[in-house]
Order: sequence, then structure tokens, then C-alpha cells
Amino acid sequence: MNKTKIIATIGPASSDKEILRQMILCGMNVARFNLSHATHEFCLENMKKIEELNKELDTNVAIMFDTKGPDIRIGRFDGGMAFLKKNDKIRIYTEDLLGDQTKFSVSYPGIVQDVKVGTIIKLDDGRIELEVVDKGFDFLLCEVLNEGMISDHKGVNIPGVRLNIPFLSEKDREDIKFASEAGADFLSLSFVSNHEDVLEVNDLLIGYNNDHLSIVAKIENEQAVDDIDDIIRVSDAVMIARGDLGVEVPMERVPGIQKMIIAKCHEAGKVCIVATEMLASMENIIRPTRAEVSDVANAVLDGVDSVMLSGETTVGHFPVETLDMMARIIESSEEDINYLDLLDRTMRTEKQDVTGSISYSVAECANRLKCKAIVAPTKSGYTARKMSRFRPSCPIIALTPNKNTLKSLALNFGVHTVYIDELDSFDKLMKVAVEKASKLLATEKGDRIIITGGYPFKLIKSTNFMKIEEL
Repeated sequence: MNKTKIIATIGPASSDKEILRQMILCGMNVARFNLSHATHEFCLENMKKIEELNKELDTNVAIMFDTKGPDIRIGRFDGGMAFLKKNDKIRIYTEDLLGDQTKFSVSYPGIVQDVKVGTIIKLDDGRIELEVVDKGFDFLLCEVLNEGMISDHKGVNIPGVRLNIPFLSEKDREDIKFASEAGADFLSLSFVSNHEDVLEVNDLLIGYNNDHLSIVAKIENEQAVDDIDDIIRVSDAVMIARGDLGVEVPMERVPGIQKMIIAKCHEAGKVCIVATEMLASMENIIRPTRAEVSDVANAVLDGVDSVMLSGETTVGHFPVETLDMMARIIESSEEDINYLDLLDRTMRTEKQDVTGSISYSVAECANRLKCKAIVAPTKSGYTARKMSRFRPSCPIIALTPNKNTLKSLALNFGVHTVYIDELDSFDKLMKVAVEKASKLLATEKGDRIIITGGYPFKLIKSTNFMKIEEL
């Protein structure tokens, strides 16, 4: 039972119900739908399949929607693509037109006003670079620095330039409303620049009377890195989206930024996700590179909550095999996590209260006594989240009568949820805890589990007890 969670993006390669079944069995915890590409109909159809599989397999796979965000896209090309040759001049127009090797249009009408001569424009995740050498009334004249083939609707990045684009487009607002009404569990916001962007979406959800949908802020530009402390503070989770981030900032800075954000999220008790090109070579071949294996392993060793697959499971040839490989890397890497260091780091930043002290003691005992599991009855998920922050070396089994809570914990490190009826006595709790631990884990006589939570159940909302039980 791995502790680091796996998010898999659903697309044409993974929408068959049998493939989804195999992906769940291989360890998919959250199914992600990218609303930049997926239609609402596609999302609803596959959400239904996942819900059916959850019932069949007794799992709690959660749903994440990813907004399009305030990005800039190239228009269409004659024939669908064009080759931009080094040193050639090319014009970028704001008016929609059919592009070729000498011109193309972009979706942002203010680009001529916002950029200056000398600005570098990057296309298709930075694979092609242009330099602005002159400006006209409705176009930019650019020189091709790095050549390459470009196709319809590829992304445009302009590092270091603050663009005058509203954070939420009309499409984003429609998609957020759809996510709220469809019953999604996580909403991932693309191209967040500051914490005000997150608060704007939070206000929308309040207007929809939705207190279940958790907000994930994607870190993809320099502005977001500069405001990272406040973004973490107002978000439920943070995703390090290394694709656009590696275009917006020098690529060599991305590993350091990743480690910094993981550490800050851990200290703040917020979920952290590492995404983009984790096993990218497995889109086309069945074996990852050694560098990719090391990349996944290093994120796990740093104590990240979740890792994510994108193209590997949307359009890749081996979605099930990729998930299986990801799960195997995680399983092996988790044996080498320095749990004592993570525990000590957490305790130094924990509030000096009963809940924090109990949680620290539970994690320390679980590590010291090599306990098989920590069992945490919870209604809101608070106890399980608190325990997750202390990064114990054994799984945390969260028992809850709240079906929304089951999926809200899908991203948290080490937490595995089980639905139970309302608990009304301590004796019943002990019995259920032992039964569930024995069912989920390969327990043996003499194994120990720790039960922790708030008692009396209906009166106390904080964690105030722990009990070590020998099976």
C-alpha cells in the first residue's frame, strides 16, 4: 500500500472502462480531466465509469478538473503545420488568419501592446524561440532563434512579461460551474500568478455553495514563485507544473524551485503535487529512462504527497503499464524516505497544542514500534490530514461516515480511506479498527496498530487520544 498518491490524466488512450479498471488496480488515486481538451460530455461519461468501478472494486478514486487558464495559443496553419527556419523573419498577428512559414496569429489581442522589441517569445513548451525585432500596428516582426516545426493551437510563453489577461475567461467560469455541479473533488487552476487568483475562484465556489471542491494552485510562472507563501496559504494544494514553469523560468532553476515548494507545503500542512514529464518516454516505449525513474524517486524521497501522469495516460500507448511502473518506483523509493527527518522538520513548525502533540507522538510511536498502520476515525478529515503532515512510515487508515471526506483525502500522503457507519462507542471503534487494518494489510499476530482521533466522537473535533493495539 503506497503512501505517495498517483494522479492520472484521462484521455483517448485511457477512456475504455477496462483500461480504467486496470489503472485503478495499479494504483490510480485521482482521475484528472484537462478541460483545455476534454469536453464536458467526455468528462461526465468517464466519471460515470469511474464511479461504477469504485463500487465494483470498493475504491475511492477521486475526480480532478484542470482549467484552461489565461494562456495564449497559436491559431491555425495552412495544412495544420509549418516549419519556422532559423534567422527567418516571421510576423505574429492579432487578427485571426491562416498561418504559414512567414506568419501566424495568436489568441491574445493585446500582445503587440504588452511586449517590447527584444522580448523573447517561446512556442510549444520552449521548443521554438523568437525574438521581437520590430512592431507594427497589429503585428510583431520576429526573428527565429531556434527553428522547428510548429502546428495548430500550440502554446505561447512570454517569460518576464506581465500580460493584461483576466485570470478567469468566460470558458473558465463555465468550466468551474460545471465542475461544481458535476461533483468533482479537486479543481486545478492553470497559470495562477498570485494568491488573489485563488481567492477569486474561492469566491465563485462560495457563490455556488460548494464547500467540498478543493482548490489546487498550479505553479507555472515566475510571478507565482514570487508569491508562493501566500498562494500556499489560501490554497488546499499546490501543483508544481514543470512544463510551463520550465519555459517561464530558466530550466536549470526548476529542480530547486520544486524542492523549495515541497518543503514549504510540508511545513504549511498543504498537499504538494509534482507534475509533467515524469515518465514521458513511456508515451511511446514500454520502459522509462533511468533519469525519469530518478526524477520520480527524488520527488518521493522529498516527501511529496502526489505525483501526476499527463500525456503518458491520455495519448500514450501504455497507460496501464505506465501506472504500474509509477507505483513500483514509489514502492521502492518509500523504503528509503528519511521519515525521522520529515517528522523532526514537522514538529519544529507545529503549533504547541493537544492535536499537534498527539499527532507527533502517534507518528513517533508508529516509526519506533514499526506499527502496521495508524487508524484515524474522522468526519471532516482533519485528523487524517494532521497525521499525514507528520509523514509516519506506515499507512494511515481514515475511517469516516462522510462520503465527501472519502475522496477529499485522495491526494494526502499515506492516507487510505474506508467508509464506515457512524461510530458511537469506543469499544466499537476498537473492533472496527482491528477489522479494517487486518482486511487492508497483510497483518500477523503480534503486529501493532495505533488508533487516534477525537473522543467523545460527537463532541470533540480535535485529536486528543491515541491507543496502541496489538493484534
